[in-house]
Amino acid sequence: MPNLGEMTPQHALYIPVVLMLGLIIGYILGSRAVRAELERRKRRMKE
Repeated sequence: MPNLGEMTPQHALYIPVVLMLGLIIGYILGSRAVRAELERRKRRMKE
């Protein structure tokens, strides 16, 4: 049975990697949404 108080090297690497992936994916999705909204507003202003 492993000691639950110890942090393994895998755990120390896994958590930051997952956080970075979440930030990157969130940035990509957010920037797409902003670009789409700006394009929508630009089209509305032309009408």
